[in-house]
Amino acid sequence: MTHALIIGGGIAGPVTAMALRKAGIDSVVYEAYPTGADDVGAFLTLMSNGQDALRAIGVHERVADESFAASTVQFLSGTGKFLGEVPLRREGVLGPRTLKRATLYRVLQDELAARDIRIEHGKRLTSARNTSDGGVVATFADGDQAKGDLLIGADGIHSATRALIDETAPRPRHLGNTTICGYAENAPSPAPDGTYRMIYGKRAFFGYVTAPNGETWWFTNAPGAELSKADLAAISAEEWKARVLELFAKDNTPAADIVRATGCDVTASNAYHIPSTPVWHAGSMVILGDAAHVAAPNAGQGASLAAEDGVTLARCLRDVAQIGDAFRAYEGLRRERVERVVATSARMGGTAVPGPLKRMVRDAILPRVLKKGPRNNADWLTKHHIDWEARVSLDDAVATN
Repeated sequence: MTHALIIGGGIAGPVTAMALRKAGIDSVVYEAYPTGADDVGAFLTLMSNGQDALRAIGVHERVADESFAASTVQFLSGTGKFLGEVPLRREGVLGPRTLKRATLYRVLQDELAARDIRIEHGKRLTSARNTSDGGVVATFADGDQAKGDLLIGADGIHSATRALIDETAPRPRHLGNTTICGYAENAPSPAPDGTYRMIYGKRAFFGYVTAPNGETWWFTNAPGAELSKADLAAISAEEWKARVLELFAKDNTPAADIVRATGCDVTASNAYHIPSTPVWHAGSMVILGDAAHVAAPNAGQGASLAAEDGVTLARCLRDVAQIGDAFRAYEGLRRERVERVVATSARMGGTAVPGPLKRMVRDAILPRVLKKGPRNNADWLTKHHIDWEARVSLDDAVATN
């Protein structure tokens, strides 16, 4: 049986391991952190396409049980003007689900255990090499080694595997923003039931949703320089809240009141972007998820794209005989889509906080655009479907890219 070494136990790694198991391929997941991954205090939304990918491996219901849905997204200006709304749920399509990142890690790792797929913690990859027999050997910081037929880098934004595959690979570019999120109990202006609210503030963008238990979850992309993990951790919740309050003090929106109602449950992380990674695979090594493509957080597609990648790679390894050819098929099926999502997410960030004149134009035009309803040409983003049963052809996959 083919044996895969999967580097990274966050989202992409466990999803890939479960998809490989369904394809008849054995794997072990190696996670650098002792118990999980970083940024566990944040929350995320699995969009409809992400849930669709999880359905292919039979884990979407477990995720749904640990998350909550919303059916609408509303848009407000920094003056408090209601700009319009669009539906999120459509007939025949799984709706988006919101949950804490730590919860998703737990669900996926519990599923690994239930399916008897091994995950080893405290295994930080330091090097890997292709072997003469077509396999690969990985070396970890603790001195241990592992040998497999292939190595899959699912090790995130600062991927070690990316650099091992291509030493000239682009590094993540900091976007000049810090993503800050928090949780407010008894916020004075909760979002309506089943609704995400997005606010185009004068100085920053603010989004929030109220969970079924009444807790309001919020995030903002605050301007700021890149900070080390130590520097991020050294800033207290009160300091982060003060920074956010300064951004929204002059807006006539619920943002400031929600932040004031927040206790010490605040987390922050750097926002990054890689427009394109030229090399995805070499020999018996390949990358996926944030290791292969890093999108700005504006479109909320990071976790969903990672799930799509894992399921697609497993299909390719199932159907294409040679590992190198399977990697080519995977890249052919994925590159155009993920780079389009990355570019789209970057553009969304550019319209969130424009200058005064562009802001006036946006606030005048957006209500008319939203009133027309979702455009069919935007369905490519969230209605993407992976047919697990469909066979992958190398020629057809390569021709699509």
